[in-house]
Amino acid sequence: MSTKLTLLVEESVIEEAKLYAKKHGRSISNIVEEYLKTVTATSKKSTNELHPVIKNLWGSVKVSQKDIDYNHLLQDALLEKYLK
Repeated sequence: MSTKLTLLVEESVIEEAKLYAKKHGRSISNIVEEYLKTVTATSKKSTNELHPVIKNLWGSVKVSQKDIDYNHLLQDALLEKYLK
């Protein structure tokens, strides 16, 4: 079921949106609806979930030491980067 929604948007944005919608054969309503679906679906995902690119890279770097102080490594890298 569709429901009417009134939005206040800058006129220039509306004009650009109309051109975009016409170029892609879609309505502004459809574009806004798809955007809202994407935003709400993304916000429902767990914040601990890894991005697909990160998942693909996971385990690709082998570390020989088990007791690594990552905070210390990060601190060293930042010092080296910004104090050079």
